Amino acid sequence: MEFLLIVAVLAVVVLLVAKSQNRNRGHSANRLDDAKADARQAIERLGGQVYNLVGSNDAAKQALADASERYTAAGSQIEQAATPVQARLAKQTALEGLYYIRAARTAMDMDPGPEIPSIDGQQSAGAVTEDRKIEFEGRQVSASPNPSAATPNYYPGGRVAGRPVPAGWYSEPWWKPALVAGAWGVGSMLLFSAMFSGMAGVPYDAQSFESGAGDGSDAGGGDAGGDDFGGGDDYSGGDTDYGAMGDGGSDWGGNDFGGGFDGGGMDFGDF
Repeated sequence: MEFLLIVAVLAVVVLLVAKSQNRNRGHSANRLDDAKADARQAIERLGGQVYNLVGSNDAAKQALADASERYTAAGSQIEQAATPVQARLAKQTALEGLYYIRAARTAMDMDPGPEIPSIDGQQSAGAVTEDRKIEFEGRQVSASPNPSAATPNYYPGGRVAGRPVPAGWYSEPWWKPALVAGAWGVGSMLLFSAMFSGMAGVPYDAQSFESGAGDGSDAGGGDAGGDDFGGGDDYSGGDTDYGAMGDGGSDWGGNDFGGGFDGGGMDFGDF
């Protein structure tokens, strides 16, 4: 009799554990589906702009090329996303692409469109607030808050290989070697110091840049869980690292998503 009672108790425990596991799996699946749907909305909006806009000057063409890279990367990321965090990374990539779209429209004297949610590390990296031109390693490197023939390379702001790159327009993508290599060169601190020292809007000094101070988080910033692109939770993410794919934003901690993605168009007026 006691043996039968023990068996019955064990059976009940097994059933309760199985039920709990099924419930947890269902909850995780729902979170992933919500995060994927949220990301796909941003990706589709980005795709509409990539296919509908044509650059009329060098700054706009470069920004659109970068937006196209982000579109391809985001599409690949969302197709391979197996967790809510990975789906959120795809959305962050798409949002970064939308910043490039906004930059391209600005460069063509078009209405830039509605505001875009902040991307990871963007607010803490700061922004270029004045024109600067420096001599670095035998060449001139310029930064400006506005696009021009001299500063056709846009960056939306964020962290590359763990260090901040302020939002703005530049004569060259000086952050790209660190993006591709995953580490900054010896002269990076000198360039950062010469370019941004004393500039309002850039909270980092050269020593902070060199040490990688700060965690890339934005107090009160970041994406509010899809208020602008639909529902979905706000999942913790990191900085972006697209490798050789393009300019990139920050460092996703080594997640690698290959392949491509193809989507339909959308009118920016619907954004």
